[in-house]
Amino acid sequence: MQTRLYPSTIYLSAPEMIRLVQRKGLSACIAGVADRIEREFLRWNDFDKSARVASHSDVGVIELMPIADAEQFAFKYVNGHPGNHRHGLPTVMAFGVLADVRTGAPRFLSELTLTTAIRTAAMSAVAARRLARPDSRSMALIGNGAQSEFQALAFRDLVGIRELRLFDTDAAASAKLAANLDGQGFQIRVCGSTAEAVRGADIVTTVTADKTNATILTPDMIEPGMHVNAVGGDCPGKTELHRGVLDKASVFVEFEPQSRIEGEIQQMPADFAATEFWQVLGGHRPGRLDAAEVTVFDSVGFALEDFAALAFMRETAEALGLGEILDLMPETADPKDLFGVLRAKGRSETATEARDAAMHAVA
Repeated sequence: MQTRLYPSTIYLSAPEMIRLVQRKGLSACIAGVADRIEREFLRWNDFDKSARVASHSDVGVIELMPIADAEQFAFKYVNGHPGNHRHGLPTVMAFGVLADVRTGAPRFLSELTLTTAIRTAAMSAVAARRLARPDSRSMALIGNGAQSEFQALAFRDLVGIRELRLFDTDAAASAKLAANLDGQGFQIRVCGSTAEAVRGADIVTTVTADKTNATILTPDMIEPGMHVNAVGGDCPGKTELHRGVLDKASVFVEFEPQSRIEGEIQQMPADFAATEFWQVLGGHRPGRLDAAEVTVFDSVGFALEDFAALAFMRETAEALGLGEILDLMPETADPKDLFGVLRAKGRSETATEARDAAMHAVA
């Protein structure tokens, strides 16, 4: 007899994800996702890859990010709306799915808003471990919004950062970040400008939300040996670095076809040299060459990172007994008779109504 594969789905809601992170521990989640990202990047050629599909408007962007290997297909739905704080909404909101390639059945549906913050910070730290100087202990954090705490903790735990210099055009955001990181083992200084924050820093992380061709970092701010973790420039027409910064650096990207459209290197000519980071992890290309080299990780976020994060969260949820069964697909006695579920439902509702009426009469 053929085994029947009814497509039940494990659903991990936002409240359940919060419980998962609290029980597992945020640092453990960041480290676990970082390890999973490294494992999946080392399987780079096993994946069917494509740039994300984006729908842009005057106020933001909505994107779908698909990827698959021979066993699992994953996608993330994510938006980016810098003005959302005016509506009481996050700038970034997301959810994602893992599905079986052999059947197409969705097996795991999860929130990805909190998870995206975790995986973005994890990816930043994975890159910095290969591209920043090993003795890096200070980081300038430019842009102190919803992603900033996660970046700080990832760099503390996985890279060894102990000193933070903070700057945001919104002073309240910097005050929020400093308060949230109080007691977390950092020496923190709130600065009055980007230039003040980056002066003498080993690593500079830019994670701003403004959807413009901005020049948060200019060439005069860059010092020998710096590693720049450019996170905020993640769609066409949105950048954070002056092109002169890229000219004087070795630049690393996630998936070059996507980064050419959305990353900092969208400013550069088509023959501008950029190295896909998987080649560094796999030992095919060098990372940092010497202590004086300037390196840039032009991070736009790639679907393989979400694949890794979804896989980690699914395994962790199962281990902790979290999540609920969600019937996304109708169960049919005959897979070729979809119409039959409507007749079956009608009979079921009639029987339920009759039972309820009888119970009411007895009462």
